[in-house]
Amino acid sequence: MSIFTLKCIALYLMVLDHIGFYFDGVLPAGLTSVLRILGRSSYPLFLFCMTQGYRHTRSRKKYLLRLYFGNLFMTGFMIFVERYFPTDGFGYGFHNIFLSMFLTGVLISTIETFPQDKKKGLIMAGCLFVLQLLFRMAPGLLPVLRNYNGDIITGIFPNLVLNEYGLLFIILGIAMYFLHDKKDTLAIVYLLFCIAQYSDEWLNGEGGFPTQWFMVLALPFILRYNGERGKSFKYFFYIFYPAHTFLLFYLANFVWR
Repeated sequence: MSIFTLKCIALYLMVLDHIGFYFDGVLPAGLTSVLRILGRSSYPLFLFCMTQGYRHTRSRKKYLLRLYFGNLFMTGFMIFVERYFPTDGFGYGFHNIFLSMFLTGVLISTIETFPQDKKKGLIMAGCLFVLQLLFRMAPGLLPVLRNYNGDIITGIFPNLVLNEYGLLFIILGIAMYFLHDKKDTLAIVYLLFCIAQYSDEWLNGEGGFPTQWFMVLALPFILRYNGERGKSFKYFFYIFYPAHTFLLFYLANFVWR
């Protein structure tokens, strides 16, 4: 399977996941649960595609800038939607996979740079540390940010832990990148990650049935990656992401309810 095919599968699963997310309480409970379970494979597929795209891109700086500006757009878009389309329920939610992918790319570059140029690698690691400090200090330095929670502040000063999928998925993305030519090792690492997700949800979840571990269903697709890019609709995915989440949010909160 090419990167394009994997992205299309991920996109389809993402839409199903967000239908289950926004229409919870509107659709039958069993159906929303199935949709959410199927959707658990979406982000791992997108993450895998990102790591392979990052490997082959002509300009990593431009790649990271696209992700960062996509993250800034989603941050501003979340503020806009929450302000002008208020709801009594959960609201629009926190949707910003661009941030998680940006951090994954930054860490990959930092790790790769260090063995070749230790000074540059340490500077990159230091910049990451400064970002973590700025995230903590931002409300004091910029009083306007006191009106916003960490989900918004991390969109400006990326935090390694506070992003849509957290630090563990950043580490998973790093593993996907460095194990790209070792499919057996990648498979066992991915399976162990899924088992850890299952255990974590049982121990630290809110009492519901663990679902994130169903991301294991993405593994057969990942292992079928053939190294080819396929068709390129680079900006389509950047546009579709906010467009479909807002459409589903609007339909669920202002049309069907």
